[in-house]
Amino acid sequence: MSEQKRRFFEGNSATPTFIGAESVFVGNIRGAGHFVVSGEVHGDGDLQGGLNLSATGSWHGFIQAQQAIVAGKITGGLSVRDKLEIGYTAVIRGKISARTIAIAKGAIVDGEIEVTSGAPVLQFEEKRDV
Repeated sequence: MSEQKRRFFEGNSATPTFIGAESVFVGNIRGAGHFVVSGEVHGDGDLQGGLNLSATGSWHGFIQAQQAIVAGKITGGLSVRDKLEIGYTAVIRGKISARTIAIAKGAIVDGEIEVTSGAPVLQFEEKRDV
């Protein structure tokens, strides 16, 4: 039996879509697979896979994703169908919803938080380097 990984992107072998740290993307994004955003996005996102928004990344718009790890800034809101992990460097302004939510101490969420499974929001202390 294989050991379960804490981060849900670690076991994925498909090549993700990257938006680099010095990039600015303007427009709505829709697609399958995982998205790694280290730059800036202005527009809504409809992602059938996962989102990894790095500490240098920012997204201005509403995002829908299968799962997400957020370490950067979101202005507009986020709806996740499965797991959402919010890192200690994250700043989210807008409503967030997910089946399960884990928030690191130090993260800022300015808006409503909805856990669709009814489970409590898990708080944790980040132990990884960003």
